[in-house]
Amino acid sequence: MRPHILLLATALAFVRPIRTEAEVLYDLIDLGTLGGDWSEAQSINDAGQIVGSAANSNGQWRATLFDWTGAGHNIDLGTVGGLGSEANAINNVGQIVGRAVNGGGQWRAALFDPTGAGNNIDLGTLGGSDSCAYSVNNNGQIVGQARDSRNWRFATFFDTTGNGNNVSLGTLAEGWSCAHCMNDDDQIVGWADDDRWDDRAVLFGPIGTGEIIELGTWGGNVSTALAINNAGQIVGWAGTEVGGRVYGRRAILFDPTGAGNNIDLGTLGASGSIARSISDTGQIVGDAEYSSGYWSAALFDPTGGGDNTDLNTVIDPATGWTLR
Repeated sequence: MRPHILLLATALAFVRPIRTEAEVLYDLIDLGTLGGDWSEAQSINDAGQIVGSAANSNGQWRATLFDWTGAGHNIDLGTVGGLGSEANAINNVGQIVGRAVNGGGQWRAALFDPTGAGNNIDLGTLGGSDSCAYSVNNNGQIVGQARDSRNWRFATFFDTTGNGNNVSLGTLAEGWSCAHCMNDDDQIVGWADDDRWDDRAVLFGPIGTGEIIELGTWGGNVSTALAINNAGQIVGWAGTEVGGRVYGRRAILFDPTGAGNNIDLGTLGASGSIARSISDTGQIVGDAEYSSGYWSAALFDPTGGGDNTDLNTVIDPATGWTLR
């Protein structure tokens, strides 16, 4: 059996501290699979419901609602007529979104039936072949990316009925774009291509207006916003310049005004890091690099002071788990 992937959001959600004389360690729960060798947890809501993807006994990758106790009563959320699917997000109402293969073999953004009965909704595209839903807020609004009739990919606000009245959120120039996250105040973040086709972190304006605020970088040419909380704080990564071109990535807390007062969240002693999520209380998690080149799951110091925590230091090493 190859190891299952237990994402950081899941690992820290189960606050079952093991108290020792010196510290509090977090217990980790293996959420299992659907009978195959691999699984990956992507999102957890305030009720502790966890979604992601898992391999079934046929080796197919399927969207999954996990049994948080680790007892293995996981629910296969099905597809929209094909064989594969992935769940990317769950909101506090229990709505689950991601993508699923249709009968024609195309990946389509999907709103999943949480019971596993298969009453899933194909959210359509912008006239092209495929799409993916990355985020659903607590108001049931869904964003992601879809192809248009030219098969170009654009950040998309999806029609939750599946009737196809999807809205492109535009881009900065002629390139592509993607929406990664939407908060409960209708603020949407992701990336959009500039006139050089470099991906730039952006805050999209009101839906349908095409307005976009570019959030800048960290000395390089590219950046991406991955998450926004309900306080409007935005995190992701930005490229650093090496020899006149971008090679490194640094975790960034972005200035939402676009004025460029971004905060480099640092690493664990090397050059690379990525901030993947931020809670409503401002806690930021992701992964960061050691000088040895090893990457570890990290809790970032939001001030940029570099007091970052390797999350492997808060679990019991006897468990045999490594948080990457």
